[in-house]
Amino acid sequence: MKLIIGNKNYSSWSLRGWLMLAKNGLEFEVVQLPLFTKRFYEELSEISPALKVPVLIDQIQDGQIKSAQDTVIWDSLAICEYINEQYLSGSAWPQTIQDRAKARSIAAEMHSGFSALRNEMPMNCRAKRTLALSELALKDIARIDQIWSEQMSLNTNKIDGDGWLFGKWSIADCMFAPVVFRFVTYGVKVSPSAEQYMQRALASTEMQQWLADALTETDIVEEDEAGMPL
Repeated sequence: MKLIIGNKNYSSWSLRGWLMLAKNGLEFEVVQLPLFTKRFYEELSEISPALKVPVLIDQIQDGQIKSAQDTVIWDSLAICEYINEQYLSGSAWPQTIQDRAKARSIAAEMHSGFSALRNEMPMNCRAKRTLALSELALKDIARIDQIWSEQMSLNTNKIDGDGWLFGKWSIADCMFAPVVFRFVTYGVKVSPSAEQYMQRALASTEMQQWLADALTETDIVEEDEAGMPL
């Protein structure tokens, strides 16, 4: 498989696609394109009409970056679902029907919502910034805190749990991973239970690897350099 991503420092959607593959130990090649550059759009135009990252290419045969027989998925949640069905026998969602429904609900809420948070707090892993947030962004933060705290209280003590939102790591955790980096960057204060979840996520090998790679990048994407440096 090939995964097309943007800059690791800035690309929150790329993190989700990459994390789904890396966390599950799958073999894949990363093709990284600098965001919003001529090369970015030219190469993506040959792969996906959406012109966004991440894009997963599950290759049928070796050769060009994309062939007519390849499976191409250009949305992070769709990538997660494809990997879950094709390679994980459905194990990336919780086991029970009720938990799967809730996990899908909060994953979809993250996927399509929290627009104020996204707009005002772009992912910027290597920065430490301060912001004056709008009321809508503060509401987004409070809702995320509520989700994390509730899930931690419900699942932390499960016998087969591992400190994630539904005990074991799931697609729901994948969808919220960039928010963890955002909250660190902008010094967002959350409840003790939500902070416990953040520390669990930050300590994972894959999140540490992504962060280490992001810290080596030197490209500047001006529109994602929000706030004032601390």
